[in-house]
Amino acid sequence: MKTPDTIDTGALTLMLNELRLPTFKALWSEFAERADTEGWPAARFLGVLAAHEVAERERRRIARHLNNARLLPGKTLEMFEFDKVPMLSKAQVLALATGDDWVERGDNVLLFGPPGAGKSHLASAIGLALVERGRRVLFMRTTDLVQRLQAARRDLALESALNKLDKYHLVILDDLAYVAKDQAETSVLFELISARYERRSMIVTANQPFGQWDRVFPDPAMTIAAVDRLVHHSVILEMNVKHSFRQLRAEHTKKKAPGKRATRTTAAKTPAD
Repeated sequence: MKTPDTIDTGALTLMLNELRLPTFKALWSEFAERADTEGWPAARFLGVLAAHEVAERERRRIARHLNNARLLPGKTLEMFEFDKVPMLSKAQVLALATGDDWVERGDNVLLFGPPGAGKSHLASAIGLALVERGRRVLFMRTTDLVQRLQAARRDLALESALNKLDKYHLVILDDLAYVAKDQAETSVLFELISARYERRSMIVTANQPFGQWDRVFPDPAMTIAAVDRLVHHSVILEMNVKHSFRQLRAEHTKKKAPGKRATRTTAAKTPAD
């Protein structure tokens, strides 16, 4: 026979399922036992369970957003070699990663530098830090996103595609300069830039300075308009390193190779030098 203190665990499980409280359901029995043993007041018992439920929901939300962000695997700020890019302010980068007020304002970050300088790594790492702060981020090669938008335009769904990108607080366009100089491609890229202007943030990585963007946008007026929208309310980070990260890694690997092999390689290259 049930007493007033008896819990119908089956009914409670069903109610917690109905309320969509899986963490509450998984932990309530454990914490109920502790509460009984330690004499917790009811408010503390409920507060502890609610805190665990909220924390687990946040963990799942961040995991879901990380999966959707398409960030480069393993590219974190901790792994970035700031000492190899002395003209880059580490304090400024960390401020961008840990303070998301610029995202709230719809500001942009523009990363310039030669291939292999670490632009993509840095952009992805900033994106990762912002996802961990609760922001929604999308990382894509510019050519891939442009092709997606072109397909949407052919299906008369470009506006819908741009609206879907609005759910992302930050869109990272990697390697903008590799977009083909084609009117159809550059026009959808310009529409994306215009749609997010002063509303949603972007990080853009590019090998070419603004003066060479006429290679991306064939129309001079469109070039000026695109640059104006990106630069307005933006932070520009220049990474004009003499040697790329890829080159430095290759040299480091070469130095770690067995001495006999390294000697043959050096000898083979001497005549060419």
